[in-house]
Amino acid sequence: MPRVDKILVDFQPYIMEPPVSPQKAHDQACQADEATIKHWRETWLSNIKVNHELFGPFKDKGVGLLHGLAKGRPSIIAGAGPSLKHVAEKLKDRPKDMLLISCLHNFHFLEDAKANVDYYVTLDAGPITIKEVSEGGSKSEEEYWAMTEGKILIAYVGTHPDLLRKWKGEIYFYNAPIPNEEINGLVANIEPFHSYIESGGCVLGTCMFFAKGYLGSQVNIFIGADFSFSNTEKTTFHAWDSDYDKNIGHYIHVVDIFGNRVKTWMSYYNFKLFFEVVAQRVPGIYINATEGGILGAHRDGNIIHIKQMWLDDVYDMFSIERHKKDQALNPDICDGKVLI
Repeated sequence: MPRVDKILVDFQPYIMEPPVSPQKAHDQACQADEATIKHWRETWLSNIKVNHELFGPFKDKGVGLLHGLAKGRPSIIAGAGPSLKHVAEKLKDRPKDMLLISCLHNFHFLEDAKANVDYYVTLDAGPITIKEVSEGGSKSEEEYWAMTEGKILIAYVGTHPDLLRKWKGEIYFYNAPIPNEEINGLVANIEPFHSYIESGGCVLGTCMFFAKGYLGSQVNIFIGADFSFSNTEKTTFHAWDSDYDKNIGHYIHVVDIFGNRVKTWMSYYNFKLFFEVVAQRVPGIYINATEGGILGAHRDGNIIHIKQMWLDDVYDMFSIERHKKDQALNPDICDGKVLI
């Protein structure tokens, strides 16, 4: 059913195909690859070398050790968008077999919500995520890093070494495919480590492909995957107060899943195009339970390849029997509940 916020909202109707072909959307999503490689090249190589000295060999702590552990189970893939605030408190009550895989940016927010995250994932080579582990939270930086004990981190081999030093729980490493043979060769000289996880340039993509390609979860349920700014309150790109949001700079206007006009960055619009290409090309079931944002949305409607749902309805889809539990355990008492 629709969520009642300040107004009653419901999803756009579905369209059978997006207005641009998957190939054109993919080309647009990848248009910044060359600039990204040029900017991060030396940082990637430096971080990988240091991390190998500190934690290597990577293969002994690789994501391959987790292969197939969640085959057939659905997974919630949690981004850091502003709509996360609408659903975070519900995550601790998710169906028992439903995994929760989150971008590390959300650590403080989801730990405060007692969401019981199964895996945190990081991709950034810069230090930004170190600050975001605690930024906007209710506890100190030291308290949040202490809370990483017992948690599992899925980390790119080029992650900032200071972040890995601070993490007190388990770490499993992966490599990222880079469209540059020279860099790939230099990385292989440090250690031949070919446990790759695709990303589309953002950590949410890594979360999704970790779930699909390694854990074996082919039903992927997105939350916090807005790829746009909030338009229901102050302009923000996160579910908490973030320095990242203080100056939004140049932005574009696009349509969200309800048909409203919202703001986003061109880079994040390209990220959403990447996920739409994946939904059209890679077998799986893709559900957007973000309850906001632009994933799957176009001017004429939402693409049919990504099902738009409210998180409560997703929970019912996987555990509707919970509504009948009292009748099952106490058949002599009438509670009047029916499913339709």
